[in-house]
Amino acid sequence: MSKRQTGRLTEQQIRGGGPREIFGTVARIHDDAVADASEATYNLLVKTYPELKFRMRESIAKSEINNILKTLDARLGETLFVKEASIKPDGGLIEVLDKLGNWRIILVSEAKHQGKDVDNVREGKLVGKENDQDLMVAGNAIERVHKNINEIRNAMLGELHFPYVVFLQGSNFATSSFEVLRPDGRAVMIRHDKGNMNRIDRVTAANYCMKINENHCRNVVLEGGERDIMLQAASIYARSDEWAREEMVGIMVQVAEISLSVLDEELPWP
Repeated sequence: MSKRQTGRLTEQQIRGGGPREIFGTVARIHDDAVADASEATYNLLVKTYPELKFRMRESIAKSEINNILKTLDARLGETLFVKEASIKPDGGLIEVLDKLGNWRIILVSEAKHQGKDVDNVREGKLVGKENDQDLMVAGNAIERVHKNINEIRNAMLGELHFPYVVFLQGSNFATSSFEVLRPDGRAVMIRHDKGNMNRIDRVTAANYCMKINENHCRNVVLEGGERDIMLQAASIYARSDEWAREEMVGIMVQVAEISLSVLDEELPWP
């Protein structure tokens, strides 16, 4: 079946001038907004591809991942201490049913928020142990994102795509430096290139330090020498400002449709 079957939603975005056309008005994200965006993406896929069957799950069991690993090699997927352990990305998982009746992951999404310096400065709030600092030294909570990425990578080790999207938001994820004014008019600089503030470098190991704010759903194959190496890279989107829900949906749609394109010949097109 031709890959022209896929890409319908992406084409719709282009005709309409962007994600707004397929989702509606801007909604500023909250802690659970990535889940709302994922659900909206799921609904769009179901409507746009009625010939395919989709499902959405909040989590995937560690035992299921181990079973997937075992099918690739008997040495894999052997260790599990907590039978009920599961992986629960913020936006859940969206899957499509293939010709053989197997569910294939086409989108996994998370949103991480770290750094409230912009709001604190605008409100005139001082921080630190003595409440005498304009900016708070960044924490390391973002490093936890690697666990879920690695778990889903295990689940997709035999795939040619890796549709994991992470939306980073907050002053600790600024990609350029900028000034923020306090109520008294004093300007405070938010620096994107200072180790005590920026935390993007703590997560780029998950995409082999390739460009951020780009879609890396298709696996990267390094050719040369005696063997080829296939890399599965997370798509990392980062900025200081809040992500609008419609923006997340637009990115999710693109990732999901690339997944469908990669799986094209294995899907039950009529």
